[in-house]
Formats: sequence, C-alpha cells, structure tokens
Amino acid sequence: MSFRIEIGLKRGVRDPRGDGVVSKARSFLRLPVGSCRTRDVYKVDLDLPARDQRKVQKAFADPVIARSALGRLPAASFAWMIEVGFKPGVTDNVGRTAQVVVADVLDRELGVHEGVYTSVQYFLTGHELTREDASRLGRDLLANELIQTIRVFSPEEWAVEPVDNTVPVIREKTEPVVKTMDLSGSDEALMKISRDGILSLSLEEMHAIRDYFRSPEVQKARSESGLGSQPTDVELECLAQTWSEHCKHKIFSGIIRYVDENGREETIDSLFKTFIRGSTEEITKKIDWLVSVFSDNAGVIKFNEHYNISYKVETHNSPSALDPYGGAITGIVGVNRDPMGTGMGCELVCNSWGYCLGSPFYDGHLPEGLMHPRRIRDGVHHGVIDGGNQSGIPWVRGFERFDDRFIGKPLVYCGTVGRIPRLLQDRPSERKEIMPGDAIVMCGGRIGKDGIHGATFSSEELRQESPAQAVQIGDPITQRKMYEFLMEARDLGLFRAITDNGAGGLSSSLGEMSRLSGGADLDLTHAPLKYDGLQPWEILLSEAQERMSLAVFPEKLDEFMALAKRRDVEAVALGQFTDSGAFVVRYAGKIVARIDMEFLHEGCPRLHMEARWTPPQIAAPKRPRRGDRTRVLEKILGSLNACSKEYKSRIYDGEVKGLSVVKPFVGVFSDAPSDATIMRVEHGTHEGIVLAEGINPFFSDLDTYHMMASVIDEAVRRIISVGGKLGQMAGLDNFCWPDPVLSEKTPDGLYKMAQLVRANKALYDLTVAYGVPAISGKDSMKNDSVRGGRKISIPPTVLFSTIAKMDDVRKAVTMDFKKPGDVVYVIGLTRDEMGASEYYRLLAAGQGNAADYGGAAPQVDAEKAKALYETMSKATDAGLLRSSHTPTLGGLAAAFALAAMGGNLGAEIRLADVPADAGLSDDELLFSESNSRFVVTCAPEKAGELEALFQGRPCARVGSVAQEPRLKVHGLQGTTVLNGDIADLRKAFKKTLYGI
Repeated sequence: MSFRIEIGLKRGVRDPRGDGVVSKARSFLRLPVGSCRTRDVYKVDLDLPARDQRKVQKAFADPVIARSALGRLPAASFAWMIEVGFKPGVTDNVGRTAQVVVADVLDRELGVHEGVYTSVQYFLTGHELTREDASRLGRDLLANELIQTIRVFSPEEWAVEPVDNTVPVIREKTEPVVKTMDLSGSDEALMKISRDGILSLSLEEMHAIRDYFRSPEVQKARSESGLGSQPTDVELECLAQTWSEHCKHKIFSGIIRYVDENGREETIDSLFKTFIRGSTEEITKKIDWLVSVFSDNAGVIKFNEHYNISYKVETHNSPSALDPYGGAITGIVGVNRDPMGTGMGCELVCNSWGYCLGSPFYDGHLPEGLMHPRRIRDGVHHGVIDGGNQSGIPWVRGFERFDDRFIGKPLVYCGTVGRIPRLLQDRPSERKEIMPGDAIVMCGGRIGKDGIHGATFSSEELRQESPAQAVQIGDPITQRKMYEFLMEARDLGLFRAITDNGAGGLSSSLGEMSRLSGGADLDLTHAPLKYDGLQPWEILLSEAQERMSLAVFPEKLDEFMALAKRRDVEAVALGQFTDSGAFVVRYAGKIVARIDMEFLHEGCPRLHMEARWTPPQIAAPKRPRRGDRTRVLEKILGSLNACSKEYKSRIYDGEVKGLSVVKPFVGVFSDAPSDATIMRVEHGTHEGIVLAEGINPFFSDLDTYHMMASVIDEAVRRIISVGGKLGQMAGLDNFCWPDPVLSEKTPDGLYKMAQLVRANKALYDLTVAYGVPAISGKDSMKNDSVRGGRKISIPPTVLFSTIAKMDDVRKAVTMDFKKPGDVVYVIGLTRDEMGASEYYRLLAAGQGNAADYGGAAPQVDAEKAKALYETMSKATDAGLLRSSHTPTLGGLAAAFALAAMGGNLGAEIRLADVPADAGLSDDELLFSESNSRFVVTCAPEKAGELEALFQGRPCARVGSVAQEPRLKVHGLQGTTVLNGDIADLRKAFKKTLYGI
C-alpha cells in the first residue's frame, strides 16, 4: 500500500521556483499569473506501518523552512492548482534519490517492486486566470506531455478530490516473445517492416539482410543453434542499430561523385577516410604526440610524461527536440561516459557546451509538434546545468547561436575533457584488448524502455510520429557513483577493457567490444530491469543511461563484483567474450540471435551519392551613407548572436576542482567573454590546457568551404590569442547537416551534398596547413523536421573545437585592455569580406529582406596566417602583450568595444592606420569579419620591440588605451565614426538576454 507525502515552504519563506514560474508565465506566455507557490509530492510505494511512514516524512522535510503532511497538506487561497508528474517508465531522478533516503531510514534495501515517485504542485493566483490559461501553462511551460502528466484543479475540485496515492508504475505481465521476421515478401513489404519498426533501413539494406539469412552457411549455423531460417526481431533490431546513420556514419563512409562549378568531376571514396582521417595521417608524419585517434570513444593526445588527455564533443539534437531537459542532461552525462570508456577509463576534468537555437523571442507560426525556442533553450540549459553540477564537473567553454532555421531541430553540443595516466599496470593506458573467456559485465543503471530506437530515430528527420521512448533522462548521481567505482577498479587492475552504453545500448557496446576478441556469447536473462515487461530485443537495444560494459578477467570477476557491492553500484555478469566469429544472444535458455561478426560490422551496403556544386546567388543589402556608427555598434553588440550569454552561463559551476586559470569571462568585472579558456590538469604544476571553438553557420549560406576554413581559423586563433601555440594543438570536428542525399524528400540533395564535400575539402586544407590534427568528431546528418507538414532544415553547421597544451599557464594573456597609455595594435589584414557578417545581417533585416546578406565570404590565407600565429606566440613568450583579442562577430568595431569593456577603459583608434587592402571604406574596416586578426596592446616602452618582431607582417599601431571609459574611432577622413560611452556599450551588450 503506497502513501503520499506533501511538502511545501512555510509562510513567509520565499519560493524561488514559484517566482521563476511567475516570471516566465508573464514574459513568455503573457499569462496574468499573480503568484505561484510550489510543493513537492512523494508517493512512497512501500507497505509501511504509520510509525515508519512518519519517519520517512520527517527525513524528507526540512523543519526550518518547510511543512509537510502525510496525505493532503492544507493550501492557502489559490485560483488554480497544477500537478505535474512523470508517466510510467520515465526516469525520476529525485524519486531515485528519495529511495536511497527511505532505505537509510528503514535500514534495509528496498525490494525490486518498492520505490518512490515524485510530482510537483503549482498553486496559482490571478483574478483573470482561466482554466485554459492554467492548462496552457502546464503544457507550454511546466511539463512535457510526451513524458509527463498534467492535472489541473480549481479550489472546489481540489477540496473534493480524494488523496491520490496511485503510482506511475509499469506492472505489465507481458510474456517475453521472440518474433520471427518474414523477409520473403515484396519490396513494399520489406519497407513496411523497416518503417513500422523505426529501423531506418533502406531497401538495399533490407535486401542485404534477407540475402544473408538465406545463405547456406548461415542457414546451417542457425539450424545448429536452434534458430529458424528467418531472422528474429532481436537480430533485425541489432542490425538496424549497428547499420544506422548515427552509428555507421554511412554518408561519410559512402562513395560520392562530385562535380564542381566548372564541370570537373571526381569520385570520393569516403569523406572520412579521404579528408578527415587523411589529413590527420598526413600531419602524423610530422608530430609524435597523438596517442589514440578515431579508434575509441574519445581522441587521446599526450600531455606530459605522466598523463594523456582525452577530448570528445557529442551532439544530442533529436532527443533535445522532443524533451529539451532530458535530451540535454542525457547529452552531458552521456559525453562524460565517452572519456570514461576511453582506453582503460579517463578521469573527468571539465565540460563544454553549445547550442544552436531559434530566437527565444520568436513570434511566428510554430508547426504542430514543435516547442517554442524559448522553452527549448530553458530546458536545454537546465539539463546541461543539472548534469554538470550534480556530477561535480566544471564547465570551461560555452556558446549560443541563433537562427530560426534551428526551430525544427536544435543543435545541442556537449563535450568532456578527460585525464588518464600514461601507464596503468605497466601497460599503455590507451590500449584495449579482450581475450576469449573474459567475462561480459554491465554496471551502473538498470534497463528500461527509455532510449529504445534512439540510434535509428536520430538517423532520420523529426516526424510527428517520432517515438516517445527515444527520450531519455540522465541520472548524474547514479553515474557519479559508477564513475568513482570504475576509477577504483581501474587502478586495482580488475578489468581488461571498458566502453560506454550509448546509442544502441548493449547491442552497440558489446558488438563493438567483441571485435577485439572475435565474438561474444551474451545472456540477457538476468540483465537488471527497471520494471517487468521488456522484450529481449528491447533489453538488447535500450539506451537507458548510466551504464558501462566491461571485459573482466575471469579470475578477478568475484573481486570486481564484491567491490561494486561495497560501492553500491549494480553490476551483473551477462556472458563471455569468445573467438567464435559470431555475436550470439541468449534469453531464457535459448539462443535468440546469432549474427556473424563480419556481416554485423562490414555487411552494410555502401551508399553511392551524387553532388554538384553551383555557387549560390545571394543579394547583398544596401549600404547606408557614411556617418556615425555608434548606434550601429550598439545594435550589433545587442544582437542575439553577438550579445552577452553570461546570465545563463553563470548558473553552471565553472570553479569546482579549482583548476581554472583563464576563465570563460574575464576583465575587471569578469563579464567579458574570453577568447579561450585555460586550466591546469593537475594541481601544483604550471602546465595546462587551452580550449576554444569556432562556429558560424551563416557563412554556409555563401560557401561551406569558406565557412569551414573560417571556423577552423577562429578556433585556432582563439588559442593563439591567449598564449597557446601551433605544434601542440588538436581539433575536433562536429558536422551537423540537413539531409544531403538526393531523394524525393530532398530534391536539393545535389547541392547539400556538394556543400558537405566542400566543407570536408576545407577541413583537409586548413588542418594540414596549420598542423592541427582532427583527433575525434561526430556527424549528425538528418537535421530536418517535417512536423506539422512543414519542412525546416538547419543551415550546414560545423563546430570545430580546439585543445592545446600550454607549457606555462603563467604566460596567459587575456582580452581586456589593462592600462591607460598602452599602445593598441591591429595584427592581420582586413579585407572587403562583409558577406553574412553581423553588420550585413543587421542591414538586411532592417531593409525587410533578412536573407539578403550576400557578399564576399571571409577567406583564409593559411600560409600567411600560420606565419602570423607563430610570431604571435613569440610575442607571448617574450611577455610583450598586455592584452590580446581576436575579432569575430562584429569585426574590429566589436573587438575594440569588448576589449575596452573588459578593462572598463577607453580607447582612441584611427582606422586609417589599420592594415587593410586598398580602397576599403570606414564600414568595411569597422565591420568586416576577415579572419586571422588580433587586437593587442603593449606597454609603450615595449612598442619598438613588438614592431620589430612583426616586421614584414601586417601589424600597425592604430591608437592607445585611454583612462576615460569611452571608445572613439576616427574614420579615414578624420571624422569620428564611433563615439560610445563604455557603460552604454556594456548595457547594450548585456541587456538582450539578461534574465532570459
């Protein structure tokens, strides 16, 4: 018999959660909410005597600020009450934690069918608030109907409503059934199987599977295993996830016939092998610090004689579109598991995040099934914050980009840096090996329906019928316990190999691990389940979170399991690795799947695709007449993409571990965004790592080659700006693309595929030129939405992240002006490259043609840029720079303003002295977003030394730092073209997203 505990704050105690609801209800939904008081509800599904119920109640409530009751807690006067809870089977993290408290109070372990389930009540006031208003508040702000329940009560209804002790538990008595999948039908029947099962398998792939199971050798092996001639649902589901775009990267590994604008044709055999791995292999000939690339969950590089460093950035786009909070928290704790599953397991150092979203102020029509971008942004931030803070991992880099083409599918990037000793048990820590006979062990969380079909779901566009079960909610507390246990087991040498359970669950993790031994024999019968009723294929494919798979020495299995029990981490042996050449799955004493390893991993037919490049024709906005541009600068600083993102960022802890050196925000008020972040990897040393990124989806509208070149250059020069160097810098590429494969659904596939080819060509050219190898990456290739009958595709977007070793973090340079009288220099050449710039997009929007921001895209002269960066590093080593900042969005005008804001100082600048191509106008000098440039300052007594160092490079003295906090810029004719008070510029920069 379950019982209910309601807990609310005492009268007079402020309710921040309720205040937040009021603020968002008024500003976002425009609802007349007067006030909101909230309560927590716990439904405890245990049969306890009244005395023990009161013990649990006492443990749950804080007697200083809260009051509680068993059953119903009396409420003050209200207009409407909304209660929000989870649907059956959805992860309830607070409930999980509450179960631990109950177990401690009762001093016993809870049974498998005992649990705690939570909900939240919102008591609203407001004379004009209607039932429909309350329902809308529940739907559009408080809950996600995909995974949560919403109940609305008036005071009268609440007074007569019986106390609800029902719990959202799945009590299915479904008997496990292994189905036989008949693949002997027509092509139409085969595709119906693929569609209905959300398998995302093409007709060619269905044919390959059918033909495999028809082969005499396979038929013989199946007969000996007690299997029928047709595949089981377990086998078909296993193949579908293994061959999914999400896991197999079929577009990047396919064959493309590419035709450029001049009719020249070439055949590309795998974008990945040709351009990404190909560039890294070329760079590897000249460096010796790559440890493990493209072969594990994260890239690994040498840090020093004691440690290696790993880095991985993932995307979690599709799940975040369905449930922003769940998708994002799963993204951040999921990417944490990538370093945990790299090599023998890395310690977690720091996180990074970034989002591409629709405008939070969007007021246009939203297709049915899509959430408002404001709600997505709030949920995504909340998920990343909870995942990071509760895991005890600091954030070091974060960004946001806004464009209404991200309304259909947001892009949610999450990254994690790890650290691992170079040697463990006297062998290289990156080495993975598995021997036949090693035990298959799964540890961490339990298996549920959450996340099933996540891999195949993420391999297609977002549809109205996209599966609710693809949504997962990560549990950072459970994962933290598992992480600490695994690090202890690693150091004790209790296992031989480890990987995470991500997309595809056990099917993926064990399917990959078994390649090291040559096979696996897995028994799902005793896999720990959250609840009864899961079918064998669901157990195999579930992407329920907080799980790792390991190969454990047989002779150390008992010791491993005993340690897990002591550390309160669930672990179970599920079989053993073999060298049979087959992936074998059992359930209830029978073999339910047997697939040859060769076919599982190499049997997927390769895609053959077409690409044709035609340069787009995009009109440019009309340029205004010459004049003062102070107001224009304020608008650029306040634009969604260039404005401050500090408010949301501050909610996430960046100081836990105490390793930060150059923080995400710097300057006298710690509110100026740093070009890059520097942190130590261990206490007591001066060595550190530098992290930065480049992203600019707007340049893709002009040419994805120059987009890719620009974001790589930005990510590189950000690290150079703070004191990093080429020669010890690596990169990570994250491609997010609309569907680029020509089809009836994608009639412009030739162009989109050509965009993808051009971006890859640029990646090869720039990384090789700079000597910055790509060590890890990810592609997400179906970022389209067709919900509500309207297709919305993202612009081609690449996040290029950089990580570099810094030998002495004490030489770091920050972007803020330091002292009045310091000399200001511009380093690097400014060109007429205004296409897709913040200035052009501002003009285009103001002229009523928001998409007309064409013009010359910024290009990169890699050879000259590299020479410039090497000289910058010499200047840093020599201690010549007081400040350094690299211009990005908004060009030099924004760069001068941000550096001045950072120091709360002023500057007087002469545009006539800026290194530039001949014939540029004031606007081009101010707002061009040309690459490979820096705004630096130095002490007057060191100016001669700096100028001598940059002799022959584009470097010029353009002004000086002033005591008065005012930015004055003189144009080519000597007239003042900018004259802005720094306080006004700061206000413009910070007000747009403050409080939002």
